[in-house]
Amino acid sequence: MSVRTTDTGSHAAPASRQAVPASRGFARPVLWLLLVVSATCNVVASVSNLVVVSVVFGVITLSLGAALVMHHYRGRRR
Repeated sequence: MSVRTTDTGSHAAPASRQAVPASRGFARPVLWLLLVVSATCNVVASVSNLVVVSVVFGVITLSLGAALVMHHYRGRRR
């Protein structure tokens, strides 16, 4: 019986461990910036009793939060 050995040093790294492209790292900071801006506008509209504007900014804020969660789960390593 012989024992087989493999050289793992010559194989490429799996796709999940390769370097993250520069374009992919751009989305998260933009989403965070938009989230902070929309949440601030939502607070200002709520304090000013602008109900319709507050609801619009609230929906935008929730959508941006959901986009950040989706971006996190799609980009994480498995």
